[in-house]
Amino acid sequence: MSYQTRTPEFWEGRYQEGTDRWDLGQAAPPFIRLLNAADAPPPGSIAVLGSGKGQDALLFAERGFEVTGFDFAPSAVARAAEVAQTRGLSAQFLQRDIFGLYPEFADRFDYVLEHTCFCAIDPAQREAYVNLVRSILKPQGELIALFWAHDRPGGPPHGTTPDEILRQFTPNFEPAVFERAQDSIASRQNEEYFARFRVKSVLPTGKG
Repeated sequence: MSYQTRTPEFWEGRYQEGTDRWDLGQAAPPFIRLLNAADAPPPGSIAVLGSGKGQDALLFAERGFEVTGFDFAPSAVARAAEVAQTRGLSAQFLQRDIFGLYPEFADRFDYVLEHTCFCAIDPAQREAYVNLVRSILKPQGELIALFWAHDRPGGPPHGTTPDEILRQFTPNFEPAVFERAQDSIASRQNEEYFARFRVKSVLPTGKG
């Protein structure tokens, strides 16, 4: 198994080579639909993991969320910060290894936003990713996600299945919404799943 995806140099190289095909050039349509809906989540603090050039992060910033984006690639972080400044949006972008966010950002965020980060990391890190998401959310926090569940070999992006996603997340999260996305871009039609996973309440010791 290759561990190249665990280095910032790998991801920076993809941006420098122009092979960052995960970047849609716009916010993901399912997130736009979510924020336009009558039951849109109220603004709060949100961590965007693997924020890239900030397309999704800036959408949430436009809607009043307090955004902090994290990414391995310095050029992507710089680009996102530049666009935020140009558009007059309040959003912070940090060049960080997401697996090093705890304990500095423990219980910090109302929301975590996931889009092509789960499929980008080494599959061996998926359990650690779930634990990381849980650790930086507040006790009543929520993961808002668009999972790319393709079945092609190799990666990144690495394949997964809806069953695996649920198996990984349900020990720590309650799936409030988990459904096939209806408005994915053409190249990902029928392969994306939109999710809203809420942190499970922990019962006091001795209470059943």
